[in-house]
Amino acid sequence: MSSTAADVVRLLTVRGETLAVAESLTGGMVASAITAVPGASKAFRGSVTAYATELKQRILGVDGSLLAAHGAVDAQVAAQMAAGARKILGADWGLATTGVAGPDAQDGQPVGTVFVAVDGPLRTGEGSACGGKVEALRLNGDRAEIRMESVRSVLALLLRELASEQTGNERAQDTERNGGF
Repeated sequence: MSSTAADVVRLLTVRGETLAVAESLTGGMVASAITAVPGASKAFRGSVTAYATELKQRILGVDGSLLAAHGAVDAQVAAQMAAGARKILGADWGLATTGVAGPDAQDGQPVGTVFVAVDGPLRTGEGSACGGKVEALRLNGDRAEIRMESVRSVLALLLRELASEQTGNERAQDTERNGGF
């Protein structure tokens, strides 16, 4: 169990919010990291592993013309996967991973090209998330290392989004539940 996954579950639970995941290159590893955390069922709705490109369109609702034009390894595809998971699984937050872990290039993208995305509730006010965010990664290493770093990166992206939106009251509740730290 990763401490980042534990922090994500803790913050979602404190907030009373839920999470859904759409995975491609990570093949269920993000969902596995989250469900390894005791109490994850309070926040985790489920996941879709859409490894095949056509499933990204058919199940997650990724635009077919986008997939035809750019392939599955694309920032907009990642954003639409996160939004699709959030919608079909009825969650407050959606995460997505898509990319090339190797051994060969895909869709004209070299090994190590990864996009991770988060899609969250629209908030009003300063400093709030406006739906979604995507990060482009250029990772080194073998297939296993690229996949593990993709998991770490998408969870860190969500954690940053959750932490940046946490209100003073939620921080106080979280601090109280964690022994004042």
